[in-house]
Amino acid sequence: MAYHVPVLLKECVDGLNIKPDGIYVDLTFGGGGHSKEILKHLTTGHLYSFDQDPDARNNADEITSSSFTFIDANFRYLKRYLKLHGVTKVDGILGDLGISSHQIDEGTRGFSTRFDAELDMRMDQQSPITAKDILRTYSEDQLHKIFGMYGEVKNAKTLANAIIQARNRGKIETTGELISILKPLAPRGADFKYAAQVFQALRIEVNEELKVLEEMLTQTGEVLNKGGRLVIMSYHSLEDRLVKNYIAKGKFYGEVEKDIYGNFERPLEPVNKKPLEAGEEEIKANPRARSAKLRIAEKI
Repeated sequence: MAYHVPVLLKECVDGLNIKPDGIYVDLTFGGGGHSKEILKHLTTGHLYSFDQDPDARNNADEITSSSFTFIDANFRYLKRYLKLHGVTKVDGILGDLGISSHQIDEGTRGFSTRFDAELDMRMDQQSPITAKDILRTYSEDQLHKIFGMYGEVKNAKTLANAIIQARNRGKIETTGELISILKPLAPRGADFKYAAQVFQALRIEVNEELKVLEEMLTQTGEVLNKGGRLVIMSYHSLEDRLVKNYIAKGKFYGEVEKDIYGNFERPLEPVNKKPLEAGEEEIKANPRARSAKLRIAEKI
């Protein structure tokens, strides 16, 4: 089985509008699908690929191209690590957000509802907080907030209370133990979807995914050359909203600011007004593609 099947691969690479001598960044190396495709278009250019997952690091070792550099770090440190490599400006940045197929299929990591495993969910194995730590230490109000905001769980308050009650009776350390708490609370016939929402909420909190995304996006306007492209693919509405707002307004909340002449003050211009989505054929071959939304912007 492939480590991870890249979604909308051609559209992502086309969106970068690659120059053979350009400098590019792949924020989410994963199995290397996007990086390998970008490298095919480079001659004297260079690609810097970020990933914090140790499995991704092993995949990167297979690439021998002198045009490639792997950066073993979270993409929230985009500017810092590019600077360490002597790079201040780039011609394109690609990010395929969310969780890779490999991480879901790797049962021991606790990302999947399909395997009974320790509730870990850390993308970076050096991070101090796991999903079981959250379930053990967060207050009922904190749990209510993350299940409601990050999982869009309808009965988040009831769920938070059920977690507190369950942990008073004993530890919640495995995916199986968590699912047994969720089952009585799930809407009829929607056990899997409900569990997936709860797992998503925990994963986002463990990895600070939305905060990290905001930090990264605010750096892209600074590091992109004029005419450079930002290509971001997201898989749920919370991520997509942040990407959409940053491209449209140069910030995440409130209205876009204007200068004294009434011109928008934002670093990027949307290339596609509506996000690109996968076709039925790709969705059939790769169900994960169903929720993908691809947005492309250009540095003004």
